[in-house]
Amino acid sequence: MLRILLLFALLAGAHAQLRYTVPEEQERGTVVGNVAEDLGLDVTKLSARRFQTVPVPSSPRTSPPPALLEVDLESGALVVRERVDREELCGRSTPCLLHLEMFLEEPLELFRVETEVLDVNDNAPRFPRADIAVEISESATPGTRFPVDGAVDPDVGTNSLSAYAITNNEHFRLDVQTQGDGSRYAELVLEKPLDREKQAVHRYVLTAVDGGQPQRTGTALLVVTVLDSNDNPPIFDQSVYSVMLRENSPMGTLVIQLNASDADEGSNGEVVYTLSSHNPPRIRELFAVDAHTGRVEIVGEVDYEESSTHQIHVQARDMGPNAVPAHCKVLLKLLDVNDNAPEIGFSTVTESVSERATPGTIVAMLSVSDRDSGENGRVTCELLGGGASEEAPPFKLKPSSLKNYYTVVTDGELDREHIESYTLTVVARDNGTPPLTTSKSIRVRVADENDNAPRFTQPVYEVHVTENNVPGAYIYAVTATDVDAGENARVSYSIEEREIQGMSVLTYVSINAENGYVYALRSFDHEQIREFSFTAQATDCGTPELTANTTVRVIVIDQNDNAPTVIAPMGKNGTAARAPLPRSAEPGYLVTRVISTDADDGENARLSYSIAYGNDLGLFRMDWRSGELRTARRVSGGKRDSVLQSQLHPRAYELLIEVRDHGQPPLSCSTRIDVVLVDGAAVTLDEEGREKEGRGARGGARGSARSDEGAPEITLVLLVALGSVSSVFLLAMIALAIRCRRKDKKFSVLTCVTGDCCSCCSRRSRGRQKKLSKSDIVLVQSKAAAQVPVEESGTGGSGAFGTHLHQHHHHCYQVCLTRESPNTSDLMFLQPCCSPSRSTADTEHSNTVHGAAAVLLTDQQPDIISNGSVLSGEVRKQMLSSFTQASFCFSLFLEF
Repeated sequence: MLRILLLFALLAGAHAQLRYTVPEEQERGTVVGNVAEDLGLDVTKLSARRFQTVPVPSSPRTSPPPALLEVDLESGALVVRERVDREELCGRSTPCLLHLEMFLEEPLELFRVETEVLDVNDNAPRFPRADIAVEISESATPGTRFPVDGAVDPDVGTNSLSAYAITNNEHFRLDVQTQGDGSRYAELVLEKPLDREKQAVHRYVLTAVDGGQPQRTGTALLVVTVLDSNDNPPIFDQSVYSVMLRENSPMGTLVIQLNASDADEGSNGEVVYTLSSHNPPRIRELFAVDAHTGRVEIVGEVDYEESSTHQIHVQARDMGPNAVPAHCKVLLKLLDVNDNAPEIGFSTVTESVSERATPGTIVAMLSVSDRDSGENGRVTCELLGGGASEEAPPFKLKPSSLKNYYTVVTDGELDREHIESYTLTVVARDNGTPPLTTSKSIRVRVADENDNAPRFTQPVYEVHVTENNVPGAYIYAVTATDVDAGENARVSYSIEEREIQGMSVLTYVSINAENGYVYALRSFDHEQIREFSFTAQATDCGTPELTANTTVRVIVIDQNDNAPTVIAPMGKNGTAARAPLPRSAEPGYLVTRVISTDADDGENARLSYSIAYGNDLGLFRMDWRSGELRTARRVSGGKRDSVLQSQLHPRAYELLIEVRDHGQPPLSCSTRIDVVLVDGAAVTLDEEGREKEGRGARGGARGSARSDEGAPEITLVLLVALGSVSSVFLLAMIALAIRCRRKDKKFSVLTCVTGDCCSCCSRRSRGRQKKLSKSDIVLVQSKAAAQVPVEESGTGGSGAFGTHLHQHHHHCYQVCLTRESPNTSDLMFLQPCCSPSRSTADTEHSNTVHGAAAVLLTDQQPDIISNGSVLSGEVRKQMLSSFTQASFCFSLFLEF
């Protein structure tokens, strides 16, 4: 039954030592002990913690033994792996120990296990030869000793050789001697003198017995030959010699000079030296003796670490017949020299250490030894080396609780991104003279931890995409890097969810999760969306995952994909727009203004205007920037031009206006404008080209065109013109007033208020309050009024401006606007209202007979201008008939 001895456990927390015993020659699989139970380890975690065993030498002078024992990871038991032969492992050394170091990772733990191999009596004593011959002179006296080749028993302890026995006889007995190494040999002691004439040869059985159970024996035939008498055998000076010699002494070095003397003369006194037959073979390999001089020399390499002492048996005999040999013993003690450098053995090395490892984490475990002794064998260690930089490595060498054991532990924070690996060198130095050193290096890799988030190369990416792109087209690539390694550095890209114009951003763009390529999922339209942004996210594959964000700003670049569009002037149902042009228009007269728009942007929306067709006579010019169509010269240049115009274009010019943008390639559109010549002031044509009703032209014109609501610029020009004329008129009245004051004449401007003058004024106060500035009034004396002298009284005299300023008359005119007037430039008529000399009854009468008054006063009224054209008499009559529908009117009283 196996004996299990637990010597001690738990040394310094991370170390423990167990000791077991196992007999030699056990079958494979024999359980030595349960390591997991004795150390308190979880059997289920042995594999996960990468449990391993490493055999180590029992002493610095021996090599590591083969792996004869192993640990079953399923049961945690230490079992026999290979045949264990104690004699083969340890020879005669005791005890015979097998040393195992056991390591576990996460965390790193070390355990030492000693297993003593117990000897069994499996070997019998054995003599070197079956027949042992001994020659003894008949003259030998009782008590003389004769060495006999001893038996050898590989077993140790009680199982080793314990005794010798010889066949009972009257002449000899055996005396057993013990050598320094514990081995035993027998000496034959003469008890009774021999007589050659009686018996020349004696034969005995020599038996060697061990102490095992059961006992084992070995036998040999001892043959004693009795020689004739040789009176004086050689005699050594000493039976035992002691010598001290430095190890590693060169071959030929003198060990000792022996001397044996023989009192005989001649050949009987000549001594010859030899090594005794019972010297072990190793002695014969290391030493030799000169046969004639007795000089013992070194013939091999003597090593203190192999054996510190040697016993050399030397025999001397003379050259006479029947010589009796003499024996002596030389005890050689070797002196150690520092001839062995320290040895470093790494029991375990952690392949990698986490960069998050705390200081004190064990990285490697090592042992140092020196085969020398004393100070030559005392070793000190230090740790050198580091990473790629010259910084001190964050590691240190820490002595273990086990003798000559050290651990390499972390001594600071590790950062793989700064230094990926360290090459650590352990230097061992002994205390000899001179000191010898040994170094051994290991490489420690810093294992990466996910301690760095990905980082984009830019905080904001600006991407320019031309509109009308193909859906699915590649538009950009965002890049994020992670300074970690492996899976911790593998980056996956995604887009953070958000809405753009009510739609998910994932309907606009997508991103390749592996390489960060961004693709457009739709065709972008610059006119619908000019730019948008989204958040790209980079996530590593570490645990836990770390992320980084960046903003991608997508700018949709405009493409010239929209042609210009003409807004005004426009005709109806595809017809050409019509623009009036007075025949009396001066060069630079604004005929119309083409208004266009382009849905594009930038240069693609910058427009140029030109006359593409219809300007053969060079009558018009077009401002290419503003789109204003103006006359380049007078329309009627004389009789010759009139004849030519009547032949080519009796009433209108057909112009084709082209609007072109500045894109690449440029796009264009065109519109047709019919410029209609009108007599007198300019008239405005509506979209259908018809003259606006209620207006006329002086000189019997066929009638003015209706106002073109699509061209408010013409109305603005008319307003400016009316304002200018009104200003001139008022300045003239002021000048007249000053002149009249100088002549002590009265000048007054009377304003008709509600109930004083005209019923139209009452209607104004009750109607919508529409402002009319003085610049909106233009008073022009008609041709009829200019020809008729002004009378001081009477109906006819009250209706016209006098041309003779020395005659002072009072005139009252009403300025009225129709309800349909879109602006203050639509001046319909100017009508006499009342004079200061009129009675209230006359005023009331006149308010009731507007139509009649209009008929009587028509020929003496001033000319009325609307939109730059002088209204004809017929038109004025029609306007007077609709006087009761006027929106408001005000009266001017002028006194001349």
